[in-house]
Amino acid sequence: EGVKDLLDDETKLVETGDLEVVEKKSEDESSIGSIYDIHLQKPYSLDDKVKFLKEAELSPGKVIRPHIFKHELLQNFSFHLFAKRPVEPIKDMASFRRSLARRVCLAALQIRLNVGGRSDDPAFTFVEFNQLDSAREGCAVCSLDMTADPPRWREAVLKSISEIRKLGIHGVTPGEMERYASALLTDAEQLAAQGDMISHGDQLAYLMETVANGHTFMSPEQSYAVTEQALSTLTLEEVNRAAAELCSHITGLNDGELTSTGKVVAVACAPKSSDNDAAFVDDDMLCQAIREACAIEVEPVEDVVVPHTLVTRAELEEAMKANPPSWESGQFSDGTPNTPADRITRPFTLRRLSNGIRVGINQNPAESQRGHLRLVAPGGRDAERRLGFKSGSLAVGARAMQEGGSFGSFSREQVELFAVDHLIMVEINCNEESLVMDFVFPTTNVGNSGYGENMKLGITGTESVLQIVREILVDFNWEEDALGRSKSSYRTAHESLGKSLEGKSTEMIMDAVTSGDDRFLSIDVDTVNAVTLEDAKNAVMSQLRPKDLEISVSGDFVVNEVLEQILQYLGTVPADANAEFEVKDATMEFDSVPKLAPGKHLDLELEDSDPRAVAYVAGAAPNQWGFLADGTSVAQRVSEADKRASDYDKQRRGHPLFGNAALSL
Repeated sequence: EGVKDLLDDETKLVETGDLEVVEKKSEDESSIGSIYDIHLQKPYSLDDKVKFLKEAELSPGKVIRPHIFKHELLQNFSFHLFAKRPVEPIKDMASFRRSLARRVCLAALQIRLNVGGRSDDPAFTFVEFNQLDSAREGCAVCSLDMTADPPRWREAVLKSISEIRKLGIHGVTPGEMERYASALLTDAEQLAAQGDMISHGDQLAYLMETVANGHTFMSPEQSYAVTEQALSTLTLEEVNRAAAELCSHITGLNDGELTSTGKVVAVACAPKSSDNDAAFVDDDMLCQAIREACAIEVEPVEDVVVPHTLVTRAELEEAMKANPPSWESGQFSDGTPNTPADRITRPFTLRRLSNGIRVGINQNPAESQRGHLRLVAPGGRDAERRLGFKSGSLAVGARAMQEGGSFGSFSREQVELFAVDHLIMVEINCNEESLVMDFVFPTTNVGNSGYGENMKLGITGTESVLQIVREILVDFNWEEDALGRSKSSYRTAHESLGKSLEGKSTEMIMDAVTSGDDRFLSIDVDTVNAVTLEDAKNAVMSQLRPKDLEISVSGDFVVNEVLEQILQYLGTVPADANAEFEVKDATMEFDSVPKLAPGKHLDLELEDSDPRAVAYVAGAAPNQWGFLADGTSVAQRVSEADKRASDYDKQRRGHPLFGNAALSL
């Protein structure tokens, strides 16, 4: 009887796995699956006892609920503006089309904020606008989330809200409509290709969320088919109606605009400051900034012409004639036999281009239609000292390259939208010993236009990535505003470190055990500010000599096809590219950190406002390549302890990566 009480009308049994499914056709022919009748919007008796935030009236009939939280340890201003709406169950083609229209709008706005919105170095460091169906909240939550430098909080609020109003009033452009609809289709295609690799846990979580929100559950293959069908007839007018609906809670705050139903809540978090500080904000000031943002006249955005390719066929043919590429055998310094230049080897194919670039490639279908390329240039923070560059210049320069992206005659906006169109993710980092560029990309044709039989294919994601790598090496434009964003990021990271107990403790210990070696420490504000654009450019480009580069590629592709593309795009990079930045007669040895005396004990005191403690117990350990401070290696230590090692064991331990692999395991 107790079990019967638990199994009420709202209870759902959800199963996932290798089960036999009996399908039942819906009576509604327009339906795309089964419909679940759940009541997310029912009133409850406790609703009347909730203590709501106080309300403020921006103008007659325009009401929001502001709230500000302040604390001394906060170093950024964060702003959250949100509204709650009823969940619209996706149960037929009409509701599915509306959901796709909303996704196109959200993608367009996010790219405007992240690509176009930061071209003039805006105040916000992070901004996101989204609407998600939440079963836990029992509604759809539409939110603007933003962080900014405290003194520039007002500017950040004005910019982000005006961009949302621009979308709500003027909608998306035809170019944006085509671009993001194509991206949605490609994304659905990739998910369908990986459908049989989704874990039961992820599948179950998705199924439960779908059922709880009243949506129709579809397999990735079904979702792709329905997405293609819906996008083929989706119109610009439908998308712009969805844009107006998405942004109605913000556009409705302006005088003369129709006020949206429901409450709008504005929550901000800020550091404590005095009334005359530029970072000071209170409820009235926040409401005033929102009122000003809603009154700004906005103009429709102009379409950015996004190139379908960064390197034309004519340019590639000209490069092939000027610098004829060829493959050479892979050569190794540890006695490993050379690898062939004309044969595919398993599991890896290792070769060298005639300009000196080392290439390693393997086919890995574990993640369908996806690939990963990593470019490594040895040097990193160590090269700043070894080559005589200004401290922090390589790290700040690497981030500036990430923040920039202008190639040749193409603007940063064009290049970033090219990457968006081709679903490419790029990350550029500088660690202690190398400059690393990671690219994740689809291996299928992307940047397509049209649907079904009328689809015009773009180039593959693999070819797109190789074009970007080529342009970075031979035609990258360094920009002052990108350097500014890089510096701002490092300043924020360093200031945050000083307000974290664990972070500051780790920094103090690293400072003590390395005798203040700045290669292993956070870059302080003064060091960051001292780096100029010329410093950053000279430091980074000195590392991008073809003879020093190593490129590794892995993914779901045909190896021969990718090798041919690498030969064309990277093999034609001149062998003397960036030679003007090379530092002559520089030592190539990595400076070791100071050796700790045996049994050395460190006592460090960090003044803290709260009575807390952090304890670390540490000892000498090898570096990631398996070498200890006294010059011995992991392989040597293991061999000395294993007197009965076979010849195979000795050969395996003689591999230069044995220590790295053993420590990783």
